[in-house]
Amino acid sequence: MKKKFIYCFTLLALIIGCSDDFTDKPAVGALSDAALANEQGVDLLLVGAYSALDGIRNNQGAADWTVSGDNWWFDVIADDAHKGSTDGDQADLFLIETYDWTSANPYFFGKWNGLFAGVNRANAVISLIASLEDGDFSSQLAQARFLRGHFNFELQKIFGNVPYISEENFAATEFNQPNPGAIWEQIEADFQYAVDNLPASQADIGRPNSWTAKAFLGKAHLFQSDWSAALSLLQDVINNGPYALNAEFLDNFSLAGDNSSESVFAIQYTTDSGQSFNGNRGGTLNFPNPGPFGSCCGFYQPSQDLVNAYQVDAGGLPLLDTFNQNDVANDYGVESADAFTPEAGLLDPRLDYTVGRRGIDYNNYGAMVGKDWIRASFADISGPYLPKKNVYQAGESGNQGTGAWGQQHSGINYHIMRYADVLLMAAEAAVETGDLGTALNYVNEVRNRAKNMTYVQNEAGDANAANYLVEPYASFGDADTARKAVRFERRLELAMEGHRVFDLRRWGNTVEILNAYVQSEARTIENFGQKANSYSANLDLLPIPLTAIDLSGGALTQNPGF
Repeated sequence: MKKKFIYCFTLLALIIGCSDDFTDKPAVGALSDAALANEQGVDLLLVGAYSALDGIRNNQGAADWTVSGDNWWFDVIADDAHKGSTDGDQADLFLIETYDWTSANPYFFGKWNGLFAGVNRANAVISLIASLEDGDFSSQLAQARFLRGHFNFELQKIFGNVPYISEENFAATEFNQPNPGAIWEQIEADFQYAVDNLPASQADIGRPNSWTAKAFLGKAHLFQSDWSAALSLLQDVINNGPYALNAEFLDNFSLAGDNSSESVFAIQYTTDSGQSFNGNRGGTLNFPNPGPFGSCCGFYQPSQDLVNAYQVDAGGLPLLDTFNQNDVANDYGVESADAFTPEAGLLDPRLDYTVGRRGIDYNNYGAMVGKDWIRASFADISGPYLPKKNVYQAGESGNQGTGAWGQQHSGINYHIMRYADVLLMAAEAAVETGDLGTALNYVNEVRNRAKNMTYVQNEAGDANAANYLVEPYASFGDADTARKAVRFERRLELAMEGHRVFDLRRWGNTVEILNAYVQSEARTIENFGQKANSYSANLDLLPIPLTAIDLSGGALTQNPGF
């Protein structure tokens, strides 16, 4: 068992006994209000708010993966990943991947409901503290406001047109007060309160500190293109905060690196003896099938487009404009028993810690064998690659948990934000404020880690598994080149971590990039080009779920285009 603050446990709902649905009034709890009106009650409710980071399953039977806290299925919207498995398995997610959206899709309501459950749980803490006359609850209040800021940030970036539920609305059980438009002011206020009132460090691993809050406040400004404010906040975190890059890129996705110096804020997954309730239940589908450990189910497959992005030139730099002109060698359409030669060209070494490729070691389980580990036919939108960041390393029994039907519940923490992200957000803000030298330094800090880390080895263990090369930039030259380089670096460093589609949306180039992606990806997976619809600008915001609109009595307004 990892020694950290564990907040993802299932008995809490039985203790509190309240409903989390967006439009439901709280039910009568197992404990009275008077019983909760003390320090223990505050702490119980606060743990409940933390547990919502992994998503709350609603009373309409939402599946774990629809509300997953790691945002994995948003990568399926972008150019980083395919749904994987067979087209008919999780058909609602297939419709999301092929841009065939309606407001009735259960994935949309699952995410909406799970995030508002988090808002309501944070509000329960804030409201309870406000009612208490004795005791110092400043730390608990700051944590609750940080969590509310996070949940509202996620709602804002995903849905855009969302209501704001305050602690007063929550206490009055008025869940249907619409406030159309951005709620950035409230998000910033919660993060600023956390900056001002949280300590610089926490005794319990997994709880946010003031530096965590400052990094999230910087991100909120970044998403509003408030570049100067974002840069100032993020540079303070970089220059004075407690964070640093791990020497090994892999440590961010292994037991050894849980809650390391690179972790700014993470969902604290862990495994249990027997059936695991505290592992990553939302990522249940995303393991090789049958894979090296008899796993299921072959979802979340990296795209050819993503793999191509890791090609580099003779100087070890990315092919910013030409990466998709040639495809990295793949075995799509090739049976596992047939011969295959992996790519011999120059590649960024982060590729093989991000993507499982045939003939390359798969998380120390041996070489990935190809189609026999992929649950799909060639007629499905399912490529030749497997995810790696979400899958534990061989021998890490502390990260391996199972569920009721034998599915995998990984104990790998999910980084909502890690320090490399902070550096690259600061680099982006620096470019937009004209400070190309600072942007260069931050990007190169990330690239130098990739250069100096241990590379994936061949099966014999006596050489690199591929022809790896990565070098820092000598200069950017001009702002356009710098902007392109920073954005490309975000993809290389943070791929398959749930960030890509939100980056594309705020950069305003989703229509161009994602429609080009569908066409280029069809070179490898021909039927993807036939099955996918065109991406249109209205998809930059998810539709407000039909169920939420119905339950609100029509008070909520639908996003344009749905």
